[in-house]
Amino acid sequence: MTHATTDTPAAAAAAPQQPPALPAVLQQALVQAQAQGLPYAGSVTPLQAWPLVQQGQALLVDVRTAEERKFVGQVPGSAHVAWASGTALTRNPRFARELAALHAKQPQPLPVLLLCRSGKRSALAAQEAAKAGLVHVFNVSEGFEGDHDALQQRGHFNGWRFYGLPWVQD
Repeated sequence: MTHATTDTPAAAAAAPQQPPALPAVLQQALVQAQAQGLPYAGSVTPLQAWPLVQQGQALLVDVRTAEERKFVGQVPGSAHVAWASGTALTRNPRFARELAALHAKQPQPLPVLLLCRSGKRSALAAQEAAKAGLVHVFNVSEGFEGDHDALQQRGHFNGWRFYGLPWVQD
């Protein structure tokens, strides 16, 4: 097997950009997902996701509706590709294409972390992304608002906001 070398600046510029190695937490999520037979790369918690985003090791993409982001809140600097839209949550048929286009615009290939309200829609979105051929697209389990507590309310049990991670509201 031969390997391309990048001994000259011209060769380095012409060489295809290799994705960086996955951070350990994402590698672990990938192995776990494969062991569980998940149809996507895997899941990380909000507490695992935030340091990756802060350190520029992953791209955080909010898949909630524009209305949810506006009225419930959003993570500063997160990208947005809606999995569905409106109060009826009408599925976005262009989701995978829009996510691929967003990813292609990044200066370097990064793993993608998908965030929704509870981690359920973002898991479906990660599955759709995998079906479309996108790799290293992970779900943020628990989501922005978290799972229901004993009183069927969100935000009191887990999730991005529960852990006090950065968020803003219009």
